[in-house]
Amino acid sequence: MEKDSGSVSIASRCRGALVGLYIGDALAMPVHWYYNREALKRDYGYVTDYRAPKNPHPDSILWRCEYTATGPKDDILHDQARYWQQSGIHYHQFLHAGENTLNLQLCSLLIASLNRNGGYNRSDYVQEFISFMLTPGSHRDTYVEEYARNFFSNYAKGVPPERCGTPEKHIGGLAGIVPIVVFYCKSPDTAREAAYAHLALTHPGEKMQAAAEVLITVLIEVLNGTPLRELLLRYGDVSFGEQQIEELLQVQDEQVVGGIFSTACYVEHSVPSVMYLALKYHDQPEQGLIVNTNLGGDNAYRGAVLGALLGAENGIEAFPQRWVTGLYKQPPELKPAE
Repeated sequence: MEKDSGSVSIASRCRGALVGLYIGDALAMPVHWYYNREALKRDYGYVTDYRAPKNPHPDSILWRCEYTATGPKDDILHDQARYWQQSGIHYHQFLHAGENTLNLQLCSLLIASLNRNGGYNRSDYVQEFISFMLTPGSHRDTYVEEYARNFFSNYAKGVPPERCGTPEKHIGGLAGIVPIVVFYCKSPDTAREAAYAHLALTHPGEKMQAAAEVLITVLIEVLNGTPLRELLLRYGDVSFGEQQIEELLQVQDEQVVGGIFSTACYVEHSVPSVMYLALKYHDQPEQGLIVNTNLGGDNAYRGAVLGALLGAENGIEAFPQRWVTGLYKQPPELKPAE
């Protein structure tokens, strides 16, 4: 097998990025959006392996989340609607250990579309997305993020699908561009163009594009053999306040993620958190994803992006076999374009 400039093959890096994307999400899924770390520890202990979620979820905000379908074109909650506006409901209550959240299940739709079309086809994907979300039983996730609710509210009003997205700021949107970057890793300009087009469907806006630019740049170069640590030090001036990213390595993880930066989903905090964790654990993918999981907050989508970066750096072989085989559904195979 052809090797890149490092000791890890490009094929292993690409598969590692995709599998890491799914592992980071699945590992954190049962403790997703736990903002009280003591409650996380009380309910699940120190999480090192896949676990099934359980009710009650003490930090769940489903009790104050509202979404009412107006007809068949925006009925995306289906039989899960009855759990909304109830207290203590876990966002992912019906998922199995090792199963991925809705955002990552949509990544599988994207990979299938890339394979089917031999490249990114925005129209094909958006139709698959609409069909998937409007089909009862297509998934078992209770929570549907705000971006999807806004998209389908606009779609039901007759807005063309390509313009249904509303300005976004959540890191979950970055997980969705990883398969595109992996597919076009040998063609950076095409990767950027396709990733931005995909992001604009559901997560448009300047904040998301700026965050995506950081991820795309770093991920492409890592996949092609540039050391992750070198890249993070080079691009480490993104939203790190008065401190340089390297200086943060002297601070406890719990103080960086949850102190200097919020554990919430907003990209201005979550992206620097991912970059910090990726730098500190660049050669320890297992430890990095375990630490991220137990830091709480939006750990599932931080974990997805972190897992992609660590997998791209270290290759598929660096992840514990129990995590790779323990995924409820394996990520579809994706061969990068020549």
